[in-house]
Amino acid sequence: MKKLLLLFSLLVIVSSCSSVKETEKALNTGNYDQAINIALNKLRTNKEKKGKQPYILMLEQAYAKVVDRDKNAVSYMEKEGNPANLERIYTTLESMRKRQERIKPLLPLYVIEQGRNANFLMENYDQKIISTKEKLSDYLYNNAKNLLSNARQKADYRAVYDDLVYLDKINPNYKNTLNLIEEAHYKGIDFVKVNMKNSTNVIIPKRLEEDLLNFGTYGLNDLWTVYHSQPQNKVNYDYAMEVTFRDIQISPEQVRERQLQKEKLIKDGWEYLLDENGEVVKDEEGNKVKVDKMVKVFCEYYEFTQFKSARVTGNVQYKNLRTKQLLEAFPLASEYVFEHIYANYNGDKRALDDDLVRFLGLQAVRFPSNEQMVYDSGEDLKNKLKNIITSYRFQ
Repeated sequence: MKKLLLLFSLLVIVSSCSSVKETEKALNTGNYDQAINIALNKLRTNKEKKGKQPYILMLEQAYAKVVDRDKNAVSYMEKEGNPANLERIYTTLESMRKRQERIKPLLPLYVIEQGRNANFLMENYDQKIISTKEKLSDYLYNNAKNLLSNARQKADYRAVYDDLVYLDKINPNYKNTLNLIEEAHYKGIDFVKVNMKNSTNVIIPKRLEEDLLNFGTYGLNDLWTVYHSQPQNKVNYDYAMEVTFRDIQISPEQVRERQLQKEKLIKDGWEYLLDENGEVVKDEEGNKVKVDKMVKVFCEYYEFTQFKSARVTGNVQYKNLRTKQLLEAFPLASEYVFEHIYANYNGDKRALDDDLVRFLGLQAVRFPSNEQMVYDSGEDLKNKLKNIITSYRFQ
């Protein structure tokens, strides 16, 4: 027990030394917020303990240095007078406010050797944050309106969208920001017209075509790409996606047969154990000894496998409707196999293994039609089509 306590104490000491060194390293390399985070985590419990003193001193130093650094950065950016700096000024001020709010619950922190409370300069940044947020909101709003009027590329509208979403986050319902977000989003979307083409001699089931073109079931979550299988008159499409079926092969209906002969030694009740003279053996208490009665059983097993397969191959092409250029082509292939097994037997079925017994009692079923085979391949086709759609990027 003493050894365990000693080992535990050593582990605590080693861990504590490691944390102190990690905090010192962060402090000495200018990673002040990292040093603050480590110190705060250590001081959340038992902050009065002597072993926590190094963290109090390092927290004090790190806080003073990071506040001084942030104030100088804000002062410099304000003197520059560049409105593009407003976001950084705002986020820096917010960071300063949140940092001191994290420290406040731990105060006071007493420095034992110096007989004083650790010094943390706390300021009220609220008014400056509000003032900067208003300037930033006005800048983002006017800049977005200007870009919406003059943007020429989808990427520009998407950048405007990001700025407006950020504006709505820091200043909800500012002017008509929500309307501008909707406009920027619409103008930044890549609209894709989808067409399906059958170049085979086999009729594609209508419901399969409908399933493949029902993009609402694909679970797509792309903010900037919208697929339309039914083109809309008011939409100017940027791209076309053409799904072409080039070959459909359906195998003949087959019934494969196999015959097995099985034998097995099995338990079939019990019998009295006999000695070499044919007398019943008794145990020490005079009871007759029973043993399992083993018999060898035989069975002829007849198995039938109904088999039919369908293979669909084609490709997916993306085209730029403005330049009329082919952007990319992907192969598309799927195979669906129908297989049904049934069996019967002659003899003692106890000779059969479980994996054979499960087919006994089953009967032959009707083969699916060619149309059904093609349709049943649709789920695999849909998954592969979804993978193509989700992995391809237009920009």
